Amino acid sequence: MRVLVALADHLGQEGTLTTKYLLPESEIPRHWYNILADLGSPPAPVLHPGTKEAVGPSDLAPLFPMAIIEQEMSAQREIAIPDEVRDVLGLWRPTPLFRAHALERAIGTRSHVYYKYEGVSPSGSHKPNTAVAQAYYNAREGVKRLATETGAGQWGSSLSFAAARFGLHVTVYMVKVSHQQKPYRRSMMQVWGAEVFASPSTRTNAGRKILELTPESQGSLGIAISEAVEDAATHDDTKYALGSVLNHVCLHQTVIGLEAQRQMEMAGEYPDVVIGCHGGGSNFAGIAIPFVRDKMNGKKVRLVASEPASCPSLTKGVYAFDYGDAVGMTPIVKMHTLGHDFMPPGIHAGGLRYHGAAPLVSKLLDMGLVEAVAYPQRACFEAAVTFARAEGIVPAPESSHAVRAAIDEAKKADAEGTTRVVLFNLSGHGHFDLGAYDAYLAGQLEDYEYPSEAVASAMAQLPKIAL
Repeated sequence: MRVLVALADHLGQEGTLTTKYLLPESEIPRHWYNILADLGSPPAPVLHPGTKEAVGPSDLAPLFPMAIIEQEMSAQREIAIPDEVRDVLGLWRPTPLFRAHALERAIGTRSHVYYKYEGVSPSGSHKPNTAVAQAYYNAREGVKRLATETGAGQWGSSLSFAAARFGLHVTVYMVKVSHQQKPYRRSMMQVWGAEVFASPSTRTNAGRKILELTPESQGSLGIAISEAVEDAATHDDTKYALGSVLNHVCLHQTVIGLEAQRQMEMAGEYPDVVIGCHGGGSNFAGIAIPFVRDKMNGKKVRLVASEPASCPSLTKGVYAFDYGDAVGMTPIVKMHTLGHDFMPPGIHAGGLRYHGAAPLVSKLLDMGLVEAVAYPQRACFEAAVTFARAEGIVPAPESSHAVRAAIDEAKKADAEGTTRVVLFNLSGHGHFDLGAYDAYLAGQLEDYEYPSEAVASAMAQLPKIAL
């Protein structure tokens, strides 16, 4: 069993310490925190894509097991984590929290920078936190197969790992550009027993429709979701699993922030700002939501979501009702969206290429409890290389957005003559993303800022909702 310890090692002649804060395995959280219990006003209803009426459990039953549906709709503050789930999480949780002394020296800041490292999981990211829970609940209810989508492959590999633990088969629709860019993510899924198809594919009506209209389509998360949902809805032995966006996914990820709160207590500090990269919202919600509760209870803490300038759902998207997929098969939710027909550029942070933000994160942004920034990919890779040379860990391209924001927060504090305590979620390693680093180091990466005009144009395609 791991023990409660703060490990300090002397680095260089300066005698500066690098510190790692570890919790014992017994301190894996026993409950997930559901912020819906504390928001005061309920979120907008989830609507049926056909009737435009509020969905009930029976509407979601073709896609999800009942335990997941109950969690999705629950307003209970604490939801117990099953022992079977905690046992699997114990393979890598609690994850370490580091004080980034070497990074602080590299950027010359007085601020204190901490990072919670989720790359120690079997699949190398934060995604198994919810994959294990979803696989467990599906297996308990007799489901035989799961269908899902994946952007960069972190979610697909995480669900493949979790499904293997509970005896489930998995079919993964992987966004085609990532299928090409990240072959070893695909290999990892297959090692754990999953079948993987480039999306759009010819296996589904949704995929065939897209290919008929755009034969050279590189795919999107919205398209891959359409394919996975169709697969699940048309097979009685299959359910759908989603790696981000929905309430139950954000719920499962709160283990990150709950552990981080305890570890910051060990460090004797409290963060002035908490940062996570943002695509659909799962890892940002995981690190931030427990601190949102602190903020609502009077703590002075900023919560910053860092997203790509090429997929700026929070910083440029419209807060409106929209489909979660590309062809209008999924329920309609109120979220910050770029439009469900959004076709993202092929940036290397594939896990962040999604048209919408989690309804829960969107509501927190609308309430002023969280904030958002957007960065081009070259600035993020620059920050990732600085971090890797200082701290030794190569960040995933997605995580590099959080690294960029953390460095900028520290430098802003220096410019203001203050010292800031910065905490960010390093949501995964970049061992399967070295092709992207090759392109960056060769000067071949291009920045792309999604135009506001394209967002305005996409709004014409939103579903017409009268509430």
